[in-house]
Amino acid sequence: MRSHSRGRRTSQDRSSSPWREYEKLAADFYRQQGFQIIERNWRTGRLEIDIIVRKEDLLIFVEVKSASSRKFGHPAERVDEKKTANLTRAARQYLIDNNVENCDLRFDVVTFVNGQLEHFPSAFNADE
Repeated sequence: MRSHSRGRRTSQDRSSSPWREYEKLAADFYRQQGFQIIERNWRTGRLEIDIIVRKEDLLIFVEVKSASSRKFGHPAERVDEKKTANLTRAARQYLIDNNVENCDLRFDVVTFVNGQLEHFPSAFNADE
């Protein structure tokens, strides 16, 4: 008998998906560098920040992207102008919601191609 779920994922499917594993590996990468993981999958409305980390006065908003190959380009290329604008809006809302002041901010991208981590610190600047 065929399933008619139309590709919907259950919460169990989502928690064990490869991209969740990559987000965990990215969080571990920052933890190993002495960062505290503040949030994972922080949402405001339809916007999401994959990981938020902090070390002293530096707060980093991290976008995680993955691909099984570079056949369709590098996953970092998917962090386009629209995505950076959405991440910036989400970050601003996070700062407001959590009364964050007096710290340096940075936007990083962490990618995985065939499971290999690549880190792009200060991948883009927030639009003023």
